Amino acid sequence: MSTGRQWSGVTSDEPACSIERSLQILGERWSLLVLREVFAGKHRFAEIQSSLGIASNLLSARLKLLVESGVLSTQTYREPGSRPRQSYHLTQAGRELRVVLAALQQWGDRHHPRPSGPSAFRRTRSTGQPVHVGFLDDDGREVPASDVAMLGDTAART
Repeated sequence: MSTGRQWSGVTSDEPACSIERSLQILGERWSLLVLREVFAGKHRFAEIQSSLGIASNLLSARLKLLVESGVLSTQTYREPGSRPRQSYHLTQAGRELRVVLAALQQWGDRHHPRPSGPSAFRRTRSTGQPVHVGFLDDDGREVPASDVAMLGDTAART
Protein backbone atom coordinates (compact mmCIF):
# COMPACT_ATOMS: atom_id res chain seq x y z
CA MET A 1 0.00 0.00 0.00
CA SER A 2 1.40 3.39 -1.01
CA THR A 3 1.83 6.11 1.59
CA GLY A 4 2.36 8.82 -1.03
CA ARG A 5 -0.19 11.45 -1.90
CA GLN A 6 -2.15 11.73 -5.10
CA TRP A 7 -0.72 14.34 -7.44
CA SER A 8 -2.15 14.76 -10.90
CA GLY A 9 -3.17 11.12 -10.94
CA VAL A 10 0.31 9.90 -9.95
CA THR A 11 1.34 8.76 -6.49
CA SER A 12 3.99 11.09 -5.13
CA ASP A 13 5.33 12.59 -1.94
CA GLU A 14 4.29 15.98 -3.31
CA PRO A 15 0.94 17.32 -2.11
CA ALA A 16 -1.69 17.77 -4.81
CA CYS A 17 -2.69 21.16 -3.39
CA SER A 18 -0.73 24.13 -4.75
CA ILE A 19 -1.27 26.02 -1.51
CA GLU A 20 0.23 23.19 0.52
CA ARG A 21 3.22 22.90 -1.85
CA SER A 22 3.77 26.66 -1.61
CA LEU A 23 3.57 26.57 2.18
CA GLN A 24 6.30 23.93 2.27
CA ILE A 25 8.59 26.70 1.02
CA LEU A 26 6.96 29.90 2.25
CA GLY A 27 4.86 28.84 5.23
CA GLU A 28 7.37 29.72 7.91
CA ARG A 29 7.18 33.35 9.06
CA TRP A 30 10.91 34.02 8.62
CA SER A 31 10.80 33.02 4.95
CA LEU A 32 8.41 35.84 4.09
CA LEU A 33 10.29 38.32 6.25
CA VAL A 34 13.57 37.38 4.55
CA LEU A 35 11.89 37.99 1.20
CA ARG A 36 10.60 41.36 2.40
CA GLU A 37 14.19 42.36 3.20
CA VAL A 38 15.51 41.17 -0.17
CA PHE A 39 12.74 43.12 -1.93
CA ALA A 40 13.89 46.14 0.12
CA GLY A 41 17.41 45.79 -1.31
CA LYS A 42 19.18 43.85 1.42
CA HIS A 43 21.15 41.06 -0.22
CA ARG A 44 23.87 40.15 2.24
CA PHE A 45 23.48 37.74 5.13
CA ALA A 46 24.62 40.31 7.72
CA GLU A 47 22.22 42.97 6.38
CA ILE A 48 19.26 40.61 6.50
CA GLN A 49 20.21 39.27 9.93
CA SER A 50 20.69 42.74 11.39
CA SER A 51 17.41 44.02 9.99
CA LEU A 52 15.37 41.05 11.21
CA GLY A 53 17.20 40.22 14.43
CA ILE A 54 17.02 36.54 13.46
CA ALA A 55 19.42 33.90 14.78
CA SER A 56 22.09 32.99 12.23
CA ASN A 57 21.14 29.28 12.19
CA LEU A 58 17.50 30.16 11.40
CA LEU A 59 18.50 32.62 8.69
CA SER A 60 20.89 30.09 7.16
CA ALA A 61 18.13 27.47 7.04
CA ARG A 62 15.60 29.91 5.50
CA LEU A 63 18.07 31.12 2.87
CA LYS A 64 19.09 27.56 2.00
CA LEU A 65 15.45 26.53 1.47
CA LEU A 66 14.66 29.63 -0.61
CA VAL A 67 17.71 29.01 -2.81
CA GLU A 68 17.02 25.26 -3.18
CA SER A 69 13.40 26.07 -4.07
CA GLY A 70 14.39 28.52 -6.80
CA VAL A 71 13.05 31.63 -5.05
CA LEU A 72 16.48 33.15 -4.47
CA SER A 73 19.80 32.72 -6.23
CA THR A 74 23.26 33.42 -4.89
CA GLN A 75 26.11 35.51 -6.19
CA THR A 76 29.60 35.43 -4.78
CA TYR A 77 31.18 38.66 -3.59
CA ARG A 78 34.34 39.42 -1.67
CA GLU A 79 35.13 42.40 0.52
CA PRO A 80 38.84 43.36 0.52
CA GLY A 81 40.66 41.23 3.09
CA SER A 82 37.68 38.92 3.67
CA ARG A 83 36.73 35.47 2.47
CA PRO A 84 34.25 35.08 -0.40
CA ARG A 85 30.62 35.27 0.69
CA GLN A 86 27.21 34.85 -0.92
CA SER A 87 24.64 37.53 -1.61
CA TYR A 88 21.00 36.64 -2.21
CA HIS A 89 18.90 37.80 -5.15
CA LEU A 90 15.37 37.20 -6.33
CA THR A 91 14.81 34.82 -9.22
CA GLN A 92 11.79 35.20 -11.49
CA ALA A 93 9.86 32.96 -9.10
CA GLY A 94 10.95 35.19 -6.23
CA ARG A 95 10.00 38.41 -8.03
CA GLU A 96 6.52 36.97 -8.62
CA LEU A 97 6.08 36.76 -4.84
CA ARG A 98 5.82 40.58 -4.69
CA VAL A 99 2.07 40.24 -5.19
CA VAL A 100 1.86 37.69 -2.35
CA LEU A 101 3.69 40.00 0.06
CA ALA A 102 1.55 42.94 -1.09
CA ALA A 103 -1.62 40.89 -0.52
CA LEU A 104 -0.49 40.01 3.01
CA GLN A 105 0.31 43.64 3.69
CA GLN A 106 -3.05 44.76 2.31
CA TRP A 107 -4.87 42.18 4.42
CA GLY A 108 -2.95 43.18 7.57
CA ASP A 109 -3.60 46.88 7.00
CA ARG A 110 -7.30 46.18 6.60
CA HIS A 111 -7.91 43.59 9.31
CA HIS A 112 -5.10 44.23 11.83
CA PRO A 113 -4.20 47.90 11.33
CA ARG A 114 -1.63 49.74 13.41
CA PRO A 115 -3.03 52.74 15.28
CA SER A 116 -0.35 54.89 13.63
CA GLY A 117 -1.32 53.68 10.15
CA PRO A 118 0.34 51.48 7.51
CA SER A 119 4.10 50.93 7.62
CA ALA A 120 4.25 51.06 3.82
CA PHE A 121 2.05 52.15 0.93
CA ARG A 122 1.52 50.50 -2.44
CA ARG A 123 1.80 53.05 -5.27
CA THR A 124 2.62 52.96 -8.97
CA ARG A 125 6.16 54.04 -9.77
CA SER A 126 5.02 56.01 -12.81
CA THR A 127 2.18 58.10 -11.33
CA GLY A 128 2.27 57.56 -7.57
CA GLN A 129 -1.36 56.44 -7.66
CA PRO A 130 -2.43 54.01 -4.91
CA VAL A 131 -2.81 50.38 -5.97
CA HIS A 132 -4.36 47.32 -4.38
CA VAL A 133 -4.05 43.59 -4.91
CA GLY A 134 -6.98 41.91 -6.61
CA PHE A 135 -8.11 39.29 -9.10
CA LEU A 136 -7.95 40.01 -12.83
CA ASP A 137 -9.62 38.13 -15.65
CA ASP A 138 -7.82 37.26 -18.89
CA ASP A 139 -8.79 40.67 -20.33
CA GLY A 140 -7.22 42.52 -17.40
CA ARG A 141 -10.50 43.52 -15.77
CA GLU A 142 -10.74 43.30 -12.00
CA VAL A 143 -13.09 40.64 -10.65
CA PRO A 144 -14.58 41.05 -7.16
CA ALA A 145 -13.20 38.46 -4.74
CA SER A 146 -16.77 37.36 -4.00
CA ASP A 147 -17.10 36.31 -7.67
CA VAL A 148 -13.97 34.12 -7.63
CA ALA A 149 -14.44 30.39 -7.06
CA MET A 150 -11.52 28.13 -6.13
CA LEU A 151 -12.36 24.94 -8.02
CA GLY A 152 -10.72 21.55 -7.73
CA ASP A 153 -8.65 20.39 -10.71
CA THR A 154 -11.41 18.26 -12.24
CA ALA A 155 -14.03 21.03 -11.91
CA ALA A 156 -11.68 23.58 -13.51
CA ARG A 157 -11.33 21.48 -16.67
CA THR A 158 -15.06 21.32 -17.37
